Amino acid sequence: MDFDYRLAFDLAPVGLALSRNRTMVDCNQRLCEMFGADRTQLIGQSFQVLYPSADEYERTGARISPILNRSGTYADDRIMKRLDGRFKGETFWCHVTGRALNRDAPHEAGIWSFEDLSARRPVKAELTPREREVAAHLMQGLTSKHIGKTLEISHRTVEIYRARLMRKYKASTTADLVHKLMAGG
Repeated sequence: MDFDYRLAFDLAPVGLALSRNRTMVDCNQRLCEMFGADRTQLIGQSFQVLYPSADEYERTGARISPILNRSGTYADDRIMKRLDGRFKGETFWCHVTGRALNRDAPHEAGIWSFEDLSARRPVKAELTPREREVAAHLMQGLTSKHIGKTLEISHRTVEIYRARLMRKYKASTTADLVHKLMAGG
């Protein structure tokens, strides 16, 4: 049976992007729809255009590099930003999975999938870049010490961000906060 891999790539139910040095060299239609852009706005662009801030883009790249080196794959939930259309600038939760084609140079070339989680996890509060990172790690069940180590900040600083998140989400406990983050409430 003849199978058209290009058609499968283009019509995949998740957003897909091929990358070289953190620049999109190809993407499918679902990725364009998810970020409110057309292919011409994405091809040749740094993934940075999909992040709410340049700092988050830089920190994420630095954080995932050693993991891609070790295992060749990486996955997380993070807040991304829509580029254009009626939802321009809107932030949303996205599940991102990637595979490095060369573990020794993890950003050299890769394939990335993006799944829009906004239908089941809307972003309800205005969060700073660091609050978004801490929230993502809290949802993974990490402790303040583990989050601090991952983000290269003190666990006490993580606790300050967690307290801010609890105020913004009107949560009485960390478990309540995680529940509200997961439910988008």
